[in-house]
Amino acid sequence: MHSKTVFDASLYDFATPQPSYWEATAGPSPVVGTPLEGDENCEVAIIGGGYTGASAALHLARDFGVDVRVLEAGHFGWGASGRNGGFCCMGGTQLSLKQQVRRWGLDETKAYWRTQVEAVELVDSLLTDENIDADRQGDGEFCVAESSRHFAGLIEDNQNRRRLLGHAGTIFSGDAFRAEGYDAPHVHGAVLEQPSFGLHPLRYIQGLAAAAERHGAHLHPHSEVVSWTRAPAGDGGRHVLETRGGKVRAQHVIVTGNGFLPEHLHGAFAGRVLPLQSVIAVTRPLTDDERAAHHWVTENPAINSLNVYCYYRLLPDNRLMIGGRGDFTGRPDKLEGTQKYLAATIARLWPEWAGIEIDYLWRGLVCFSSRLAPTVGRVPDDPTVSFGFAYHGNGVNTATWTGRALAHWLAGGNDNTSPTPDHLPAMLRGFSPRFPLPGLRRRIAQAGVLSHRLADWLDRLRS
Repeated sequence: MHSKTVFDASLYDFATPQPSYWEATAGPSPVVGTPLEGDENCEVAIIGGGYTGASAALHLARDFGVDVRVLEAGHFGWGASGRNGGFCCMGGTQLSLKQQVRRWGLDETKAYWRTQVEAVELVDSLLTDENIDADRQGDGEFCVAESSRHFAGLIEDNQNRRRLLGHAGTIFSGDAFRAEGYDAPHVHGAVLEQPSFGLHPLRYIQGLAAAAERHGAHLHPHSEVVSWTRAPAGDGGRHVLETRGGKVRAQHVIVTGNGFLPEHLHGAFAGRVLPLQSVIAVTRPLTDDERAAHHWVTENPAINSLNVYCYYRLLPDNRLMIGGRGDFTGRPDKLEGTQKYLAATIARLWPEWAGIEIDYLWRGLVCFSSRLAPTVGRVPDDPTVSFGFAYHGNGVNTATWTGRALAHWLAGGNDNTSPTPDHLPAMLRGFSPRFPLPGLRRRIAQAGVLSHRLADWLDRLRS
């Protein structure tokens, strides 16, 4: 089973943008690239024009003068990079700090967290250096505790981060958060994680792609790769990537795509990812009185403390954005049920906003690996094929950083002939193991999410 059949085919309609708030408010799109026509040659071809691919192209072209082409199946920003919640924050893994230390050791865990700080700072610098107007908001990310027990857990985790990593967030009591964040019955305290901020994700990816093109990269939207072969050694052994409009011959290939990873193109990628559906709703603008009813004063993005958490922000035009896990089919007729679930979540968290109209609703895919951490490397028996994906819902910064890391590994600073990225933290290196029974991945995901939801329900009973 390849990535195009994990969910309903409607999720992979590259010609149709999602009906998102971001698409509606991005403004005039920069004219980026043209669909591939005819035969072309380059040093590096990149499959996928999201944050990873655009960042790799930008850094290859700008920093090293590499001849690079990006093949994107939709428009730039069609995938998760243009439809996510716009959280530029640290994370990138579903493992707890204790699990990270137990599996990779303290030094490697510290090294990974340094990359996460670097990644947020990289996005911030790109917004300035490349003059990208992405509606930057806030200066941190709140994790809001929904019970006193959850708050105690956040405090313990924060203390462990300070002790083990030398990096910790700022703790807010319930009263302090109600003064600095918002006021609602579910608030029992919060932790503010920095550096983090919110942005307009579609404007960011469009700006990143435009910057890559400005610095010399060749970008090809609406150019889905439908075939990948290798020329004979006597003909240079180049990779041949074929679209419906032409072919690209390249010395090196970088594979991206995250939840939309085109794993059917190359056997090394089959069964490597577990896509999960995420759905986001954006309400109509809140009135000043409605905003005041919950004393919402923060611009910081936030998540709640549940196992199956939701994430939310108040956008610059006073709309509430909220996202959560979607269904397990991807069928369009299932969206109504998800909308009701998100509306019920709004009513539970912010009772004064119960029944508020939802103006936008859309869906996308986040990407998990079997080791629950990002995966960056090269195909073991072919160092001319590099990859980076599996950001666990944390792609704005992690994918941008990964694109730069792949560019620097391929063209500069490090041993660019090494089959493994030994210069990167161990937590990131190389392929994660394949998922067993890849044809059942959707069922595996469903079982995992349902077990976490059961845990959240039992926790509420105890609270």
